[in-house]
Amino acid sequence: MGSFRFGVAMHSVGGREEWAKKCRRAERFGYDVILVPDHLGFPAPFSAMVAAAEATERPRVGSFVLNTSFWNPTLLGRDVITADQLTDGRLELGLGAGHRKEEFEATGIAWRPLAERIDHLERTMETLATMLADETQAASLVQRPRPPLFLGGNSDRMLQLGAAHADIMGFTALAKAPGPRGFRILTAEAMAERVAYFRTQAGNRADEVELNILVRDVVITDDRNAQARRWHEQTPDLTLDEFLEAPAVLIGTVDEIADQVRAWRDRFGYTYLTVHEPWMETFAPVVEALEGE
Repeated sequence: MGSFRFGVAMHSVGGREEWAKKCRRAERFGYDVILVPDHLGFPAPFSAMVAAAEATERPRVGSFVLNTSFWNPTLLGRDVITADQLTDGRLELGLGAGHRKEEFEATGIAWRPLAERIDHLERTMETLATMLADETQAASLVQRPRPPLFLGGNSDRMLQLGAAHADIMGFTALAKAPGPRGFRILTAEAMAERVAYFRTQAGNRADEVELNILVRDVVITDDRNAQARRWHEQTPDLTLDEFLEAPAVLIGTVDEIADQVRAWRDRFGYTYLTVHEPWMETFAPVVEALEGE
């Protein structure tokens, strides 16, 4: 099992200098990857990733994750090759099928069933593979044979694709749910089943693929149980113990959270954790506590 890596999913640019300052702060805090989600209202991924690499020296940069329904595969391949060059080979390419119906409606792109969206993702991956294998088109790639591929999703078919092709498999401890909350937290048992399914599908590749988990929130507190009870009110479908065990929210002192992260690695195999930008500074002492582990 590998050493920990930590990523931060950025939410806004705020201008060239503000973006550069935020990226340099992430670097000082010890984050290994600066990530840009592909959602309306967030920065445009490739330009933001290139600017992040320009502002920093050490962190890698990645898309978290591209909604491939919004991208022409051939033109995406051009962006990948150029971004790999302009980041000096620090690019990690994250791909997904897209899950926010309201974004499809806002862009005028047809909302299709998940199976069809994954079909497009698979065609995109095939086109990229062909382009990146073509010496004429990919002669200037810094990373050979290609930038690391991150696939995000929990469904059987996404996990099958990840098992066959991904360098990094991204899991989320949230699932779609009816009602105003929109999502529900998956139990530790449900997440363990998803990881076990992935490992079965990956076979001999299982230990070669890095496993990522997206953390919903981070709460530093001296009274873990009291804070957990407040958060538990938002998840009435889970018992308090189930909520505390679920790999979705990190609550406690820095030492307690570091122990939670170690426990997630032992139980699920997660060695790469991503937090959202609002928790970048909050989570930084945990990153420091786990440095080198």
